[in-house]
Amino acid sequence: MDNIPSKQDILDWIAEHPDASAKRDIAKAFGIKGGARIELKKILKDLESEGLLERRRRHYQDAEKLPPVTVLELIGPDRNGDLFARPMEWQGSGPEPRVLFAPRKSDPAVGPGERFLARLIPVRGQDHHYEARLIRRIGHAAHKIVGIFRRPTGDKEAEGRILPIDKGVDREWRVRADAIHGAQDGELVEAEQVGPKARMGLPQARITERLGDPSAPRAVSLIAIHQHGIPDDLPDAVIAEADAAKPATMAGRDDLRQIPLITIDPSDARDHDDAVAAVAEPDGGATIWVAIADVAYYVRPGSQLDHEARLRGNSTYFPDRVVPMLPDVLSGDLCSLHENVDRPVISVRMRLDAQGNKVSHTFQRGMMRSLASLSYEQAQAAADGQPDAATEPLMADVIRPLWAAYDLLKSARARRQPLDLDLPERKIELTADGRVKSVNFRERFDAHRLIEEFMVLANVAAAEELERLRRPLLYRVHEEPTPEKLAALREVAEASGFTLAKGQVLQTSHLNRLLAQSEGTEFDELINMTALRAMTQAYYYPENFGHFGLALKSYAHFTSPIRRYSDLIVHRALITGHGWAAKGKANDGLSQHDIETLAETAKQISETERRSMAAERDTTDRYLAAYLSERVGTEMTGRISGIQRFGAFVRLDETGADGLLPIREIGREFFHYDRDAQTLMGAETGIELGIGQRVTVRLVEAVPMTGGLMLELVELDGKPLPRGGGAGRGRGAGQPPRKRPAQSRLREAKRTQKRKRKRD
Repeated sequence: MDNIPSKQDILDWIAEHPDASAKRDIAKAFGIKGGARIELKKILKDLESEGLLERRRRHYQDAEKLPPVTVLELIGPDRNGDLFARPMEWQGSGPEPRVLFAPRKSDPAVGPGERFLARLIPVRGQDHHYEARLIRRIGHAAHKIVGIFRRPTGDKEAEGRILPIDKGVDREWRVRADAIHGAQDGELVEAEQVGPKARMGLPQARITERLGDPSAPRAVSLIAIHQHGIPDDLPDAVIAEADAAKPATMAGRDDLRQIPLITIDPSDARDHDDAVAAVAEPDGGATIWVAIADVAYYVRPGSQLDHEARLRGNSTYFPDRVVPMLPDVLSGDLCSLHENVDRPVISVRMRLDAQGNKVSHTFQRGMMRSLASLSYEQAQAAADGQPDAATEPLMADVIRPLWAAYDLLKSARARRQPLDLDLPERKIELTADGRVKSVNFRERFDAHRLIEEFMVLANVAAAEELERLRRPLLYRVHEEPTPEKLAALREVAEASGFTLAKGQVLQTSHLNRLLAQSEGTEFDELINMTALRAMTQAYYYPENFGHFGLALKSYAHFTSPIRRYSDLIVHRALITGHGWAAKGKANDGLSQHDIETLAETAKQISETERRSMAAERDTTDRYLAAYLSERVGTEMTGRISGIQRFGAFVRLDETGADGLLPIREIGREFFHYDRDAQTLMGAETGIELGIGQRVTVRLVEAVPMTGGLMLELVELDGKPLPRGGGAGRGRGAGQPPRKRPAQSRLREAKRTQKRKRKRD
């Protein structure tokens, strides 16, 4: 066996011939035949166990190199516009290699987050290790799973299971021993689906990240971040770019530092991106200013900061943390309008007439200095005649003029009639170690409404200005309800004794009249909830379809560029339209690439907004379940907020939490589900459950890991439940026949399918 190669000979040969690395190829190359193959197999196993080779099916490769054909995920362009991708499987000991994606003109487009099969070409002397050529697109990232990992104790060779933490999902995932990647029993993990969906048996997954102790209080938001795929780690290049930013100078700016601008924000605000001021005019009108942080100065088109901001789309807010769109050095410092510090802004000066109508506006790129950073509570107390040390000096020149201007805007709003839904906002307060201390509803002040009205008017001015300049922009679009949703709302209204006009073009004033009819009645919350559900979801788009909810023809987001990418695009459009852009490479206006990809950007940031909303909602549900877990067995009051075939959802009065009232907990009889009327009716007792009904329920179960609440019905509309028939009892005279339970139908369908397969 003198012709048996050494381990180094084999490694060298595989490096030179990556396309022919099967055992038979190696044997053929070294002339190994017969019994010598056993010795070759032993050497290859030794190399594999030493981590020097990795076996992929019947091929071997150098563990410190990527295979010549591999699956990649596109990361996106860098500041130079070059596209990079990351390998989906990297087993080497060092950091994963950089892969430059070099698409040909004939290749189909591959977007960030998409996966594709590529042929890799090693390169030397570059800032990357491989160039990738597209073989075929695979699509978006594999299905993600966040759950608890379980594995038989003491058996390192055994495969494991992942128990998902999603509400209503009880299917486990199987994890092979070689796909566990060091996860420990009981750990919270993130995994992704491996291979196609399984028709039979458990689906298979591989663990991609270990998230730690699932019972830790601050794991709640971490679960949502990973579950919804929100990027929470800023790349080094993005941080480096932010750290290198320098404060803006007065070059090319108007001096706005003499205008009495202040910020009014929540007491726990982490950034301040808008400031306001007002002065009364002799004709009974007012001039108001809205100054917005000039984020575009720091986040230039094509930069690493720009790429990451677009990818995130917006900041995501949780009770215990914020996943920001921009690094803190910008969002919390250089871009934040702190008190008594010079900060660059784009401002709009708006003139109101005595009726509160905007008659003119002027945009400026300037430098401001905030006189004060007030909380809503502080500003409201001052307006109510109870100023503190910070607001006392501001009363004459700042506070009173602001509230006088707000009175004008209120009268204009009353004529415009935007949709006036009464939707209280929850506030979850945490202890120092991240546990829920209290759950309350945020108090709404005129100070909140003042800022909202000022911001709405500034957003309108931005849209109108860009239309005047004929510059492309992203509109904030909110379309009117569909005929189907409107018909459902009308049914609920009529069943509650109210009217909603029909046979005419729907306006928000019609809905407001309905809301006013129900105000103070037992149907108040029902009508508000049903009206909200009738609304379409707002989104971003480069074409204008108006904003139904605000009753506005043109509307764009301009006032929050620290936390919304849409506003940054609007700022860039204003910069270009007014000729304010910095010259040369550092141009901070709207780039040609921005314009060409406006529709894609609109779709991207509309999706990231929905993603953040879902993550924030899930986190709130989990915190509420944790808060209520110590009150299992307690009776609580609430109102039915939703009806499904399997039961009803109840919104609890005290916390606003939503819990499930399964049909088995309502009564021991068959319930008929009416999808159109949104009711459940007992076949024997005739009791009917519908949206808006008052109930008393008992908390049966609260699961912090999923956010699920299980309830038992005690009283309906203040009355105890009538006793329904037990299982197996016959139906009463004149009552509709019982339907076969879903499980029985499912079993029968499976038996029919099995018999059919046998005949085939």
